[in-house]
Amino acid sequence: MDKDLLNIKRWVVIYPVYINSKKTVAEGRRISVEKACESPTCAEIGDCCSHFKLPFAIEIDKAYPRDFMQIGRVRVLLKREDGTPFNPAITTRKQLMLKVAELVPRHPGRTKKQEPAASASTAGPSKSGKHGKKKR
Repeated sequence: MDKDLLNIKRWVVIYPVYINSKKTVAEGRRISVEKACESPTCAEIGDCCSHFKLPFAIEIDKAYPRDFMQIGRVRVLLKREDGTPFNPAITTRKQLMLKVAELVPRHPGRTKKQEPAASASTAGPSKSGKHGKKKR
């Protein structure tokens, strides 16, 4: 098992772009827009992998080749050395992407971030009145 975990280069690579609903297929999205999630992060993908009890490693120093501003990727080990899956529900990289994209919107950090933003936008004072261009 240790030898299997050490050879990280043979693990499946998941870039956040693969499941980002804001990206097009040409920009790197690999699943449908309906099933994708909005702006996932490597940490969220890693937390989803730990939820599915899959060994993973986050590589912060790596960038997506098509868009080098998208930094970070997650390496995931789907199968043991003998070929049996770690999680029987996830045997392929496509299944992994779909399950992770389904779980990311319900991530605890994501739900906490959205609550203050929603209340702050409705609480702001609105200005009304006729103010046009200043006459000289």
